Amino acid sequence: MSNVFNFTFVPWFRSVAPYIHMHRGKTFVVGIAGEAIAAGKLPNLAQDLALIQSMGVRIVLVYGFRPQVNEQLLAKGHAPQYSHGMRITDSVALDCAEEAAGQLRYEIEAAFSQGLPNTPMAGSTVRVISGNFITARPIGIVDGVDFQHSGLVRKVDVGGIAQTLSNGSMVLLSPFGFSPTGEAFNLAMEEVATSVAIALQADKLLFVTETAGVPVDPSQPSSEDNPIDTELPLDAAEKLLAQLPASSNPSDIAFYLQHCVKACKAGVERSHILPFAVDGSLLLEIYMHDGIGTMVVDEKLESLREATHEDVGGILQLIEPFEKDGSLVKRDRNEIERDVGQYTVIEHDGVIFACAALYPYPEAKTAEMAALTVSPQSQGQGDGEKVLKRVEQRARNKGLKSIFVLTTRTKHWFLKRGFVQVDPDWLPEARKRKYNWDRKSLVLVKQL
Repeated sequence: MSNVFNFTFVPWFRSVAPYIHMHRGKTFVVGIAGEAIAAGKLPNLAQDLALIQSMGVRIVLVYGFRPQVNEQLLAKGHAPQYSHGMRITDSVALDCAEEAAGQLRYEIEAAFSQGLPNTPMAGSTVRVISGNFITARPIGIVDGVDFQHSGLVRKVDVGGIAQTLSNGSMVLLSPFGFSPTGEAFNLAMEEVATSVAIALQADKLLFVTETAGVPVDPSQPSSEDNPIDTELPLDAAEKLLAQLPASSNPSDIAFYLQHCVKACKAGVERSHILPFAVDGSLLLEIYMHDGIGTMVVDEKLESLREATHEDVGGILQLIEPFEKDGSLVKRDRNEIERDVGQYTVIEHDGVIFACAALYPYPEAKTAEMAALTVSPQSQGQGDGEKVLKRVEQRARNKGLKSIFVLTTRTKHWFLKRGFVQVDPDWLPEARKRKYNWDRKSLVLVKQL
């Protein structure tokens, strides 16, 4: 039993290590929906956040309290009131919000204070600091509706938050802000988290929510045949958002996606929508290659996209040195021109820095990823990973269950990213007929 465990644990831990190094010293803003706490997920979320912080990540945690406030209002016989997708906070709702915020702060601080032996929190010291880091202003009267004590973020105390994070503490923010006159305003957790991520220029904004992410076909609920789109480039996310009706319902796709897009457009490189229903979703998203939710990515000057006929020359130039040294099978220009639509490329300032092609075998529910190439100038910067993830998503969108590669020299790179070696006889019949037995390429497969 011990040996079996060793064989699974050691490669797994090694595969996680690059992400531990990558995220050390980075700043993440995590927004947790009040529904997650109401569903009893707080103990595990606290354990996972403590673990992430112990690996050198600076964390700002923002909690929501939508269901808790509604519960208190109903207990007082007072119906929750909304307009324009925002809560109208009258004096009763403000009392309920203050009570819910205090109760949740107490529960969150208690969760981070656990240190029982034989639990993930054993030996951990997590200092949680909360304070008046958010200055707010009233929403005021909109279309004749007085929002009373509901507000919007006016200013974020970047210096105060940064100093607290530098001292090794986790910053805890409630959806409350205060005006310069000392008046309290009820804010939306999503707006607070987005505003703080933008003000800090955080490396990631992560929402732990009721929704699993954005499905490949957003018009249908997610399912085995309509999986979650794990990576949405910012431009694609903006186009999708423009097609969706505006939403104030947290279970609608547009609700969290609008905040992710806003953050990425303002300089936060990556924003995520994760399901709290999946235990460990934060760990799966941050430390695993494929993640679990939807990540909106601002590729900045670099463009990750499907190739066009204008890219043929750039692809040829990129792969030629690797064909010469035998790393890649020779492909002539006609072949690349014919198949250019199958290629995914990374282009920067008009130069192709990485590419890969996807050749589907629909009858076998699989596809070959061929000609994965990264320019020597940008190797080690994650371009291979980006192309692989996009190719995997293209295969998923076609309803395929796996992808395979043939390689003679890069076996370990693929093994680290979830591929397993199989016998060449595994290949689909049509591909087996073209297999070069003299080249003795290894066949590696990844289930999607």
